[in-house]
Amino acid sequence: MQLQCTLDTIRQTARRFWELVDGRKVIAFYGNMGAGKTTLIHALCDEKGVTSTVGSPTFSIINEYAYPGGRLFHIDLYRLKDEEEAVRAGVEDCLYSGDICLVEWPGRAEGIFPEDTARVEVQVVDQATRSISIL
Repeated sequence: MQLQCTLDTIRQTARRFWELVDGRKVIAFYGNMGAGKTTLIHALCDEKGVTSTVGSPTFSIINEYAYPGGRLFHIDLYRLKDEEEAVRAGVEDCLYSGDICLVEWPGRAEGIFPEDTARVEVQVVDQATRSISIL
């Protein structure tokens, strides 16, 4: 599935995104630095009804948010070296918790992800537009 969005349409894109992932709970976001992964995740959290401030978990590794349907984890593996570090940080526990997990930089620990993980590629089309591929 392919989506395109701008900042003006990101909320509608987030709504459609949740339909396209078809109930999958673990979603891995791939893309270069500055591609818009965190911005998209913020919109996805807004669409789920997260009311607390959504920020990048680059330093904390894992941010946990409540939403009307339960719990959501925003995970950023950028600072981790490998799967062992991810396991020690508690990432694997989140991935298999049954809660929604939105993971940036999943390539750092590919082997710990569930088989049914949704894989999402965020790419820059131009300064204002992003292409989002859901696999």
